[in-house]
Amino acid sequence: MWLPSQNTWREISSCSNCTDFQARRMQARWRNPDTGKPELVHTLNGSGVAVGRALVAVMENYQNGDGSIAVPEVLRPYSGRMRAGVSTTPTSAPAT
Repeated sequence: MWLPSQNTWREISSCSNCTDFQARRMQARWRNPDTGKPELVHTLNGSGVAVGRALVAVMENYQNGDGSIAVPEVLRPYSGRMRAGVSTTPTSAPAT
C-alpha cells in the first residue's frame, strides 16, 4: 500500500515457499507411499494481510484536515461508521 509519509509503497502481505527449511526445524515428516520412507514435508508461509500496516496506510490515505479518518466505503459495513478518530464533544472538562 502507498504510505504518503514515507513516499513509497510498502508490503502488507506475503507468501513464501520455504521448501523443507521450516520442516527441518520442526522435524515434520510424511511417509512416502512409493518408497515407504519418511521424508521432510514441503512448507509454505504466508500472511493474508498485515493488519497494522494496512491500518496505517488507510489512516494516512484517508485522513481529513481535522485529524479524523474517512472510513473507505468498502470498510464501512465492517466499521459501522463513515468517520473515525475525532470527537466533537469533549470527554473531560478543560483544566481551570
